[in-house]
Amino acid sequence: MKGSLIIVGFFVLGIIVGLCHFVPQGFLDSDVSYYALCALMFCVGISIGCDTSVLKSFRKVNPRLMFLPVMTIVGTLAGCAAASLVLGHRQLTDCLAIGSGFGYYSLSSIFITEYRGPELGTIALLANICREILTLLCAPLLARYFGKLAPISVGGATSMDTTLPIITRASGEQFIIVSIFHGFCVDFSVPFLVTFFCSL
Repeated sequence: MKGSLIIVGFFVLGIIVGLCHFVPQGFLDSDVSYYALCALMFCVGISIGCDTSVLKSFRKVNPRLMFLPVMTIVGTLAGCAAASLVLGHRQLTDCLAIGSGFGYYSLSSIFITEYRGPELGTIALLANICREILTLLCAPLLARYFGKLAPISVGGATSMDTTLPIITRASGEQFIIVSIFHGFCVDFSVPFLVTFFCSL
C-alpha cells in the first residue's frame, strides 16, 4: 500500500510540475520516457534473473494450478472487452491494453502513455492501482465467497510481491508457491500484451 501511495504521489507531483511549466518544452519532446521504460525493463529482468529460488520453487506447483495465470489473463481480457461495450467512447483495444496491466501499474502505464498518450496512461495507472488496493482490502472476502484461488487471480501481477502477505493470510500458506508462480507468469505477460493491444 505504501508503494502505491508513493507512485501516486510522484504522479500528482508530475501533474503539478507540468501545470506550472517548470520543465522545458525540449525536454518534453525528447525520448526520455522511452529510455526510462528501457531502464525499467532492464531492472525487471535483473530481479527475475537474480531470484533463482523463485524459479526452482515452480517445480512444486500442482500441474492443474499452472492454468490459473492463463485463466486470470483470459478472464481479465473478457471483462475488459465487456466493459468496452458499456464505455462507448473507448476503443476495444484501449480497454484491453489497460486490463493487460494486471495490477502492474508502474510498467503498463508507461507503455500505454508512450503508445496512446498521457490520458489513457493515467487511466491505466489508476485502474491498476485500484486492482491492487481491491486485493489488499477484499482478499479475505474473496477467499470466503469465491474460493482460495480468487484473491490470487484478482491480485494479478502483484500476487508475487505486494499482495502476497494478504493473500497468504486469506488463502493459507499452502498457496504461497501458487501465488508466486501466478504473479511471475502474469507479470511476464504484461509488456507483451500491453504493447500488442496498443499497436493494434
